[in-house]
This record gives sequence, C-alpha cells and structure tokens, in this order.
Amino acid sequence: MIEVVAELSRGPVFLAGEALECMVTVTNPLPATATSASSEALAWASAQIHCQFHASESRVALPPPDSSQPEVQPESQTVFLPHRGERGQCILSTPPKILFCDLRLEPGESKSYAYSEVLPREGPPSFRGQSVKYVYKLTIGCQRVNSPITLLRVPLRVLVLTGLQDVRFPQDEVVAPSSPFLEEDEGGKKGSWLAELAGEHLMAATSYRSLHLYNISDGRGKVGTFGIFKSVYRLGEDVVGTLNLGEGTVACLQFSVSLQTEERVQPEYQRRRGAGGVPSVSHVTHARHQESCLHTTRTSFSLPIPLSSTPGFFTAVVSLKWRLHFEFVTSREPGLGLLPPLEQPEAVTWTGPEQVPVDTFSWDLPIKVLPTSPTLASYAAPGPSTSTITI
Repeated sequence: MIEVVAELSRGPVFLAGEALECMVTVTNPLPATATSASSEALAWASAQIHCQFHASESRVALPPPDSSQPEVQPESQTVFLPHRGERGQCILSTPPKILFCDLRLEPGESKSYAYSEVLPREGPPSFRGQSVKYVYKLTIGCQRVNSPITLLRVPLRVLVLTGLQDVRFPQDEVVAPSSPFLEEDEGGKKGSWLAELAGEHLMAATSYRSLHLYNISDGRGKVGTFGIFKSVYRLGEDVVGTLNLGEGTVACLQFSVSLQTEERVQPEYQRRRGAGGVPSVSHVTHARHQESCLHTTRTSFSLPIPLSSTPGFFTAVVSLKWRLHFEFVTSREPGLGLLPPLEQPEAVTWTGPEQVPVDTFSWDLPIKVLPTSPTLASYAAPGPSTSTITI
C-alpha cells in the first residue's frame, strides 16, 4: 500500500497565466519496524492540468465531435488520460510532466516531488452555470507494474482577467538587477510579475468614481432618481446605490433590487425550443434588497458581490453578464390620496386605505464585475487544497 498526497502551496484559486505549484508526497505508511519484504514500488507518476467542458443537452446544441481524431487507446487502462471517466469533453490541457519513474519505498519511507505549471491564459474561467460548466483540475496519475493507472484529482478555481492575454513579459535581465546568490526560476518571476500587473489593472479599473444619475419613470410620470457612483466592481466589493423618491410625481409603495448574473447561450448554439422548452437565458440572484417606501423620501442599499461567484466573461458557447434588476410597485392614485390630511377641525384617527390599485414595472442596469486577488478569494472561500489517495 502506498499513500499519495498532493498539496497546493497557495490554495486552490489561481489567475490564468500564474504558475501553479503543488507538492506531491509519496509514502509507504507501514511502520519502519516492518520487514524489508514489505517495501512498495511504483512504476511512474505523471501530472497534468486540464479543463472539462460540460453542456446541458436541453439548453445547448453542440456540433458532433470530430471523429477523424480519435482518442489514443481510450480503452487501455495503462494510458495516462487525466479526463478518463469525467463528464463532458476536455477542451484545454497542459503538457503532461513525469514526476518520477521506478520508485521504491521502504516501510516508513517518504519522498516528495515539486510540480509547477503555468495555467493557460487563453482558457475560460471556472464556472458552474445552468447551461454550461467549465471545471479545472490537476490530475496526478500513478501506476504499479502490471496494474491499471490510479488517478488523483485536485480541483482548481481559475479566474480570467480580460486584457492580459496579449501581455508580453519583459526579459529577466531588463526587469531589475538580480543577485547571483539568489536562485529564481523564470516561471516564478513571470508569475509574480503577472500577479502585480493584474493587481494594478484591477485597481485602476475599479477605483474610478463618478456619480451616475438615472430618472425612473413609468407611463404616468416620474417615480424617482437612482444614483450610483461606479459601474465596474471587483469580486468581494459592495454595490452601493441611492434612491431619491421625493422628486417623483408617482407614489412608489415598494421597490426591490437584485444583484443578478445573466447566462446566455450564443445564438449559433441555442437549442430550438418547442412547446415547454427550456430557455437559453437563465438568471441567478446573488443578493437582494426589498423595502416598503410609501412615505420615504431618500433611501439607499448595499449589495455584496460574493467572492465565490464568477466574474463576467464570454466564450464561443456562452456569455455571463452582471446587472442590477429593479422592481417597482407604484400607486395608480395620486400620491396625496395616500397621505393623512394636513388640517383637521378636531383630533381624529387616520387609517390608510385598505386597498390601493397598483402597477408594477421592472428596470435593469448592467454593471461589470472583474476578478479579485486569488489569495483573497482563497482565504474568503477556502476550498480543499490537499487531496489524498491510497494505491
């Protein structure tokens, strides 16, 4: 029996283009007092990162797979196929790297191997939607002699920041003078440089503030004015808005605002709907605020963007956009009819009307949501960074 442990050194969240580092430890768990005949051996071990794509058959119509390029020996149990047994199709993978060959461990002995690979920048982000799913995994394959391959899968979360795909890394000797007493690999320099560049890009894109005002009206007049200070946010930020109802000519009884994502299948991949078919557009609400506001002049709301959610993106199959979805309930009667009279000849008890004829309408305001620091996402929404398998 051999125990294989894979541990991600910095958590399970990464930015596309960063270097993933994983420590793979192989141990013979038998006590050291066991006889030498209890030694264990592995023929080889290899590691590879891949992205699995799965589409809902009721929502997405994908073209048939290309049969001219069949998989290499798909039925063989001795070929390293990281996506064997996974749902969907593998749309992205890194070259496999061999960790070791012909490893023999005595009882109680353990050996560790470092695996490092740069995550492709051209891939989609991790996403689990209603229509499609993009799932990243690091798969480690191990094999005993004359035995099938055993696969150890470590789930990953990949964030993609648009605009960094075409960045050219500067030459190492141009970046800064280096010390001959420090050993730094090229991948580590590129990964840190990319993380710093991404942080600056996110800060510049989300720090600009300017008040945007929107007049909200229905068919009978003005309801109020909505104000928001910016339209570009990062994961983990709060969307703060204000609503001024004092200037309206139509009484607003209640309003609600929802922070939503809109997942839309591209037209060429939309499945034609028949009677009772599933639409190709789905909405998910991440936060919601509701308020009764008949006698309210000004109010505000704050909706947090979850760190576990996916920033906006688009691929050839699907697009994901963020929006604020407003729903207003307004009175058909003049606003003064819903208020107590200002002057009364004697003290009386005023009660509001039992029934009020109302109208409802909705309004959508698009916003843009970008990724955040992978380290922050790992701390706020921790996932498993260590996986174990026994062979």
